[in-house]
Amino acid sequence: METTDAFVGLECVDCGTRFDPEEATHRCPDCDGILDPQYDYDAIDLSREDFEARRFDSMWRYEELLPFTRESAVSMDEGATALVEAPKLADEMGVGRVLIKDEGRNPTGTFKDRGQTVAVTAASQHGASDVALASAGNAGQSAAAYAARAGLDAHVFLPSRSGFTQKAMVNVHGGDMKVVEGRIGDAGAAFEDALAEHDDWYPVQTFVTPYRHEGKKTMLYETIEQMDWEVPDAVVYPTGGGVGLVGMHKAAKELRDLGLTDDLPAMYAAQAEGCAPIVRAFEEGRDVHEPWQQPDTICGGIEIPDPGASPLILEALRESDGGAVATSDQDILDAAITVAQNEGVEMGATCSAAASGAWELSQRGEFDEDDTVVLLNTGHGSKDDDVLRSHLMSKGI
Repeated sequence: METTDAFVGLECVDCGTRFDPEEATHRCPDCDGILDPQYDYDAIDLSREDFEARRFDSMWRYEELLPFTRESAVSMDEGATALVEAPKLADEMGVGRVLIKDEGRNPTGTFKDRGQTVAVTAASQHGASDVALASAGNAGQSAAAYAARAGLDAHVFLPSRSGFTQKAMVNVHGGDMKVVEGRIGDAGAAFEDALAEHDDWYPVQTFVTPYRHEGKKTMLYETIEQMDWEVPDAVVYPTGGGVGLVGMHKAAKELRDLGLTDDLPAMYAAQAEGCAPIVRAFEEGRDVHEPWQQPDTICGGIEIPDPGASPLILEALRESDGGAVATSDQDILDAAITVAQNEGVEMGATCSAAASGAWELSQRGEFDEDDTVVLLNTGHGSKDDDVLRSHLMSKGI
């Protein structure tokens, strides 16, 4: 495998055992826990000036803090997305600054590309011929795209409620798509059944592969560098499986421990009221969620009733002195329209939970008047253009 010098292996977050990345490819062989890439940080000698001297052209500019070399990566120059000032939102929320990290500018229009570039690179280096996953939509589209880039076959299981764009593009990229009646849990069950019959398939499922959250941590590296190495006071993230939130919290600790920053941003999970297992667990002071029995939200991308990594998500929220918030579908869709009409940024319907959640947090007095708040727009508005336009028309506009 073409790994970076400081990458030393994969460590189980549950039992603490460390494994060689050539031998352990997915979950912990001993206890089935989540594996997390580990580095020899003493071997990493990087300064702010080192990063500033590099072109801001791809998330792989941070290769020393990633498992694989940039040269070996299955990449389409993902990352290096814009951080957009939103002064009107800042005024409305009563804070110093609001910035939108616009992940809709990635190759397939979502932040999923950051995870799939690393996961598919791992698959390729492990000699896989096929990758597979269940997805609410965007991760499946992204996996099909990166598999095509790597010359691999992709098998994507999507629930019937996935958007037309995502389904169409899985086909366009040459992926083998199975549309499963129902919701994400149904697609996941079908994926597991198929996986049992195809031991040559390489899963690129959230927190099954150790590498998707590792790619997404680069969102935080970029944000802080784009802010001239100032750490934002709060980061609000639309949360389903929580992969990006866990990754960004890890990145914040890495930058601090490497001496590049001094503080951790407060991480906030934003969910929809119709499916908010993380919010409920946080408010009840629990370390693990209870599955949400009857998920009901139009925000399919974060409709994850049973997020397997909830202990990691809740730990990140508490360790960073952050929190969790849930808002209604009506407020989430209203937020998408407000952002588009006042700031011009096209936020996906699901992604707008970050904006809606931030407004709710500001109403609760969670932010100070001089705070800098970063909203993660995890996907482009065109992914949900029919949902957003229908909502607009329902308001008589």
